[in-house]
Amino acid sequence: MKIILTMCAALLLPVAIAAQQDHAKHEEMEHRGNQGMGFDQQKTTHHFLLRKDGGAIQVTANSSADKASIDEIHMHLQHIARAFKSGEFNIPMFVHDQTPPGVPVMTRLKGQIKYSYEPAENGGQVVISSANAEAVKAVHEFLKFQITEHKTGDALTF
Repeated sequence: MKIILTMCAALLLPVAIAAQQDHAKHEEMEHRGNQGMGFDQQKTTHHFLLRKDGGAIQVTANSSADKASIDEIHMHLQHIARAFKSGEFNIPMFVHDQTPPGVPVMTRLKGQIKYSYEPAENGGQVVISSANAEAVKAVHEFLKFQITEHKTGDALTF
């Protein structure tokens, strides 16, 4: 019995270590997100939605009384819409400590992708759209990466 327990522990140890490393990586990303986005990631909710012609980045404050986070979200999303339109993706690269998939193509095809900011009561969204199939594929790659990294649980298909 002791041998079986030892073998089980030996098999489960790498899984536990990987989970711990994943948790630490996620906490580091959230810390960089606090800095890069200007609001506390724990006080907000992100959603990344895929659509046939692109998708959307939604951010809302968890509390409608949290006016500071709501104001920061509005400023951040307006900044993101302008930055992405000009082909500048420094904030996602900083937050994720790497160049997210899709960014090189989105940068190259920046003139064929539309970014529009839409305010909402507790936050807002940046709607991303294009008629160019290559650009839409890149936007989907970018958003799927965000879904996975931020662990939002959003659908990876539209």
